[in-house]
Amino acid sequence: MKLYKSSKWIQVGLIAAATVLAAPQAFAQDAGARIGSVNVDKLFNESNLAKQSQARIEKDFSKRQNDIRESAGKIKAAAEKLERDAPVINEAERVRRQRELAEQDRELQRKQREFTEDLNQRNFEDRAKIAEKANIALKQVAEQKKLDIIVQDPPYANPKIDVTDDIIKALNSQK
Repeated sequence: MKLYKSSKWIQVGLIAAATVLAAPQAFAQDAGARIGSVNVDKLFNESNLAKQSQARIEKDFSKRQNDIRESAGKIKAAAEKLERDAPVINEAERVRRQRELAEQDRELQRKQREFTEDLNQRNFEDRAKIAEKANIALKQVAEQKKLDIIVQDPPYANPKIDVTDDIIKALNSQK
């Protein structure tokens, strides 16, 4: 009876060993998975949607940006004038002009922060819209090419599996 139990454990051990040895072969069958890669930066820079978005943003924000630059130039010119005039104006006038410059500078910094926040928010919103449409295009390309997975920005990918241009083409053809 003891021999039977030990041969049973040997059989269990052999089955376990066979399973361990067969497992890589089972996974190797799935190794034929078709993979693609996508360069997201290229997608967000070269698609028509991205170019149109960037043009709209530049148009919408250029006036504010120019106003900020103009204000900065005026403040700089006023500071240089104050520096030149400092030896010939009285102390009270110098202090008053310094305070005005400081207030103008604070206001300019506030406008710059608001501008940056608004620009970042707009970029974020537009990128989200592009990403939504890019995901649809990505799925179309994956189905057309019968890909099992598309990897985003891998550290290295053989150019043969790069489907970025195909996704851009699909994205550009969307309405």
